[in-house]
Amino acid sequence: MEDYLRKNFAVEPKRPSEEALRRWRSAVALVKNRSRRFRMVADLAKRAEADRRRKIIQEKIRVALYVQKAALNFIDAGKQAERKLPEDVREAGFHIGADELASIVRFMVTKAQLGEIEKWGMSDVLSLLNFFAVAVTIIVVAVPEGLPLAVTLSLAFAMKKLMSDKALVRHLSACETMGSATCICTDKTGTLTTNHMVVDKIWTCGRTISIAGDNKRKDVLRSSIAGEVLDLLLQSIFQNTGAEVVKGKDGKNNILGSPTETAILEFGLLLGGEFKKQRKESTILKVEPFNSEKKRMSVLVSLSNGGENRAFCKGASEIILESCNKVINVDGKAEHLSKEQKKFITDVINGFACEALRTLCLAFKDVKDTSDVDSDSIPQENYTLIAVIGIKDPVRPGVRQAVETCLSAGIKVRIVTGDNINTAKAIARECGILTENGLAIEGPEFRDMSPRQMEETIPKLQVLARSLPLDKHKLVTYLRMEFKEVVAVTGDGTNDAPALHEADIGLAMGIAGTEVAKENADVIIMDDNFATIQNVARWGRAVYINIQKFVQFQLTVNIVALMLNFVSACISGSAPLTAVQLLWVNMIMDTLGALALATEPPHEGLMKRPPIGRDVAFISRVMWRNIIGQTIYQLIVLAILKFDGKRLLKISGSNATAILNTLIFNSFVFCQVFNEINSRDMEKINVFRGFFDSWLFIMVMVCTVGFQSIIVELLGTVADTVPLSWELWLTSILLGAGSLIVAVILKCIPVENWREASTTKHHDGYEPLPTGPDMA
Repeated sequence: MEDYLRKNFAVEPKRPSEEALRRWRSAVALVKNRSRRFRMVADLAKRAEADRRRKIIQEKIRVALYVQKAALNFIDAGKQAERKLPEDVREAGFHIGADELASIVRFMVTKAQLGEIEKWGMSDVLSLLNFFAVAVTIIVVAVPEGLPLAVTLSLAFAMKKLMSDKALVRHLSACETMGSATCICTDKTGTLTTNHMVVDKIWTCGRTISIAGDNKRKDVLRSSIAGEVLDLLLQSIFQNTGAEVVKGKDGKNNILGSPTETAILEFGLLLGGEFKKQRKESTILKVEPFNSEKKRMSVLVSLSNGGENRAFCKGASEIILESCNKVINVDGKAEHLSKEQKKFITDVINGFACEALRTLCLAFKDVKDTSDVDSDSIPQENYTLIAVIGIKDPVRPGVRQAVETCLSAGIKVRIVTGDNINTAKAIARECGILTENGLAIEGPEFRDMSPRQMEETIPKLQVLARSLPLDKHKLVTYLRMEFKEVVAVTGDGTNDAPALHEADIGLAMGIAGTEVAKENADVIIMDDNFATIQNVARWGRAVYINIQKFVQFQLTVNIVALMLNFVSACISGSAPLTAVQLLWVNMIMDTLGALALATEPPHEGLMKRPPIGRDVAFISRVMWRNIIGQTIYQLIVLAILKFDGKRLLKISGSNATAILNTLIFNSFVFCQVFNEINSRDMEKINVFRGFFDSWLFIMVMVCTVGFQSIIVELLGTVADTVPLSWELWLTSILLGAGSLIVAVILKCIPVENWREASTTKHHDGYEPLPTGPDMA
């Protein structure tokens, strides 16, 4: 019977999460006896220690398994008798590759010509092995295995530098993508502005009061506002707020809350109000927190002096004004709000907004019907307007210069904000974002547009005010899908997560941003500053250009090495570069080349060119010009040395061939050293600009020349080289330095750049791109 009950009616024991256990510990924290307090709760410290030990053991087991797997693969590789062939060769029915076949055929033809086809010795076997070794080495040189290393190095280097510049890159690829950005949709508050708000002006009782100079004194302010209105104003400020006023260790008042709430509470304290006293005079019955869709916040309180209920609301000025049917007049009494008064108040709001002030309205309503207290929501209509508040949020220093830099770089900046359109336009003009032909619209108008209207409006759109998070998501989607823009979006709220996820580059704010926003972002701006975003774009362009420099350098080395060995082997029967020498060249090209070129810092010229389009070829025509020109020069020089070098340089003696091959190898390496310097700038003639600022590049150059000297002078047995005289060393260096002269000639040849092809006609009508403060 017991087994039956256990089988059919037993309930699985609960496994509460650590969060639930912490909440339980917090709830029973009043119990002093620790053994009684936590007797029904797992020991979280021991559980964490056990988890840590388990992870350590798992990591050790994982490492041991990987070592075992590698050892077994190494043992199996030694036992394998057949080599993997390319799929196309296998499908064709062959069992040997083209490179090995060519070497073997040439060897067999040579033996047949000499009549030794039936005579085989140890030297013949060594020759065959040498052919195989050269074939494998050529394949190693031909395959650009250094490209992933260069990409990773460049991205990691940029990521490290951006970290010191207040930008945390969460995804490595975002560094390069940001360099291709053509549009930045940015918030206003906290990104373009300082996010330190103060009340600058207030309209109440039919008059505007400026909070500056002597008006900042408490007695002056209190005397300028009627007594009953002042009480209503203080009630509205201190009752309808999501912030708190606490005493610090120094005895001063500290306000905990959003910047807007902080500014309003600071104004309330300036008027002589006391937060705790106001809260004690009434009881909060119901609260509706601020909502990005309604753009308002409401609270219902029960007043202690008469038992009446009163509702307070504050929010977007035009929305609250529409909810009001009364207003406080000059005498401090409530009167009916006529159309003329509403128009006058609207003009006041627009006047505040045109001065770049963020406007809010405060209103109240006495609720006499107690049934409203139990209703689903606080009353939404028939309020009495108390005041219009203008909050100043100054523009960050350096933002205008950063915006001008973005515009000169072909990056269009758009403001997407929930503020009043006049405030947004004033800030946009101050930052240099809104131009004469630019368009500023509100979210509801944008939301109701047809697809055709969107196509006509979005290219001119520079300010989107009173927008919802869904409006930002819709704008980003249209820019990416319809206009093929590379879009970067800033966001700080949870509601911004869809837009951050949809954008090519999501930029979350590190100070004001929520965890949800940061999780959906690619880059976190630690100081919430727009100038940092411009710096991320600059480093992104540097990453792209650095990878192009490396590819140009690598392709030149590849083509010259392969063609030199191939042509020499076909004509003379021997290759001037041995397997060891080719491997050393491969190390120069891949490891040291990637280290030197992939870590070049950005220069100011990067932000004076248009962005790279989505469909632009990575290897540009400028790169092909440089690659082909340098390849022709190096092949001509090395071919002359190979076929007529002994006569020209008067090299004779029993080791003349070894000296000539060493000279060819040395000249080839120095050609690559100077070509690496040429690759520092693919278009400008002066490649030595900032040369001594890049200590890593200099170190790579010194190491390359130093190791080359050791290989030639000391490691002749291994590398098949012989020591050279100082005249031949000078000849090698001069032949390599000739690449600098060739590069100057090549850069004077006009080539239609990929940038011109990608920006001949931009959809926003800019042609050419605006530059300078006047065109911002």
